[in-house]
Amino acid sequence: MTYIAKPILHHPSLTRNQVGYTRRDYEGRISTLCAGCGHDSISAAIVQACWEMNIEPHRVAKMSGIGCSSKTPDYFLGASHGFNTVHGRMPSVLTGANLANRELLYLGVSGDGDSASIGLGQFANAMRRSVRMAYIVENNGVYGLTKGQFSATADQGSKSKKGVVNNDSPIDLVGIALQLGATYVARSFSGDKAQLVPLIKGAIDHGGAAFIDVISPCVTFNNHQGSTKSYDYVREHNETVNRIDFIKQHSEITAAYQPGEVTEIEQHDGSILRLRKLTNDYDPTNRYSALSYVNEHQAKGEVVTGLLYIDPDATDLHAALNTCDQPLNSLALDKLCPGSDVLSKINMSFR
Repeated sequence: MTYIAKPILHHPSLTRNQVGYTRRDYEGRISTLCAGCGHDSISAAIVQACWEMNIEPHRVAKMSGIGCSSKTPDYFLGASHGFNTVHGRMPSVLTGANLANRELLYLGVSGDGDSASIGLGQFANAMRRSVRMAYIVENNGVYGLTKGQFSATADQGSKSKKGVVNNDSPIDLVGIALQLGATYVARSFSGDKAQLVPLIKGAIDHGGAAFIDVISPCVTFNNHQGSTKSYDYVREHNETVNRIDFIKQHSEITAAYQPGEVTEIEQHDGSILRLRKLTNDYDPTNRYSALSYVNEHQAKGEVVTGLLYIDPDATDLHAALNTCDQPLNSLALDKLCPGSDVLSKINMSFR
């Protein structure tokens, strides 16, 4: 695959943040996703959040699994640490890295197929163990890399590109995160940068497991009326002697609406996405009220966006395991392997 490199030189007048970096310093390679993909908007929001937070890029470790969403870490924070894991296994790899080096900021990027299907068990355990990370799911309801099959978050009754009706109930990752103990839970829309950037900043700064479900339209495969996640448009092809895929370029769908308002966003295929933004007086500190609120408005066909729940006194896995303050990867061998006598005492403590 051929990559188009971005220019290394930056214009001298670009604004620098408090640690001396321009916004361009937080970018990555040029995206190879479809034009208008909501995932690119999420990448831009991550870039903006890290630049505004004055984070040095080398302090970030970005992890991903498999899928369109898991390609996106290549498009932001090009100077940070990164690891692309196998399908659905990002949370366990991130957990191991976090335990080895607690000084890095961990950013996990996944998709609805990666986290709600093969990786559901990994997602659940990362949430309940309160691994400190910002876990972002780019949710479009389909497997975009394998021709648009339904993912586990696809709405019941929605139609695929070929007209097949989805009869399965959708998995709500927000509800699972709330039930399993995530201490920061939010939902947003990729086209609402004014809301998404602060949510990402809060997730990065949070002291425990922070989860953001971002509804991110797929411009290629989701062409079903009434979808709450994405849109489709006509794909032209010739099947006489070969198959030619043509993806018509569309502009990105954006949204700007006030707290407490419901906005109806018409997708390119004519379907309607109904977003409800939380009111300013909403209390995000009650886990069970948050879950009830989400379910109440979901029954009305509304997708609630904003910070749904936060535990201001959250702790992480290091606190639960009582690990030392010094990163484990910097300990000398005599500290990591103190000998058979110490091991025997540890084993006896479990009897």
